Amino acid sequence: MTVDRDTTAESERVAPVAAGMSSTDDTRRTEADDTRRTDRATATPTVSTATVVAYAVAGVAVLGWFLFGWLVLQQGFVDSLGESAGAAFALLLIVSIVGTVRRGRRR
Repeated sequence: MTVDRDTTAESERVAPVAAGMSSTDDTRRTEADDTRRTDRATATPTVSTATVVAYAVAGVAVLGWFLFGWLVLQQGFVDSLGESAGAAFALLLIVSIVGTVRRGRRR
């Protein structure tokens, strides 16, 4: 099973030519291909300000949900912690689904 087949460019999938074998133009790896792959691998991904703000708001909302359940509703510490953890995991699931859908539409 190949996981990177869908996300790897065609020029990066070509295996290097073994010593003593002849190569054709479509199997030869160029220096530009290696440089592009190295630059992309070492580049730091940028995160938009909107994403950081959205994650901060979600974190504050989960903390607020915990404090509301614990202090206002007086559910108990463990019950409030479990409820807020469930809400946080639900938010993470939603973010994961949205990211998967967006990545699928780009192809």
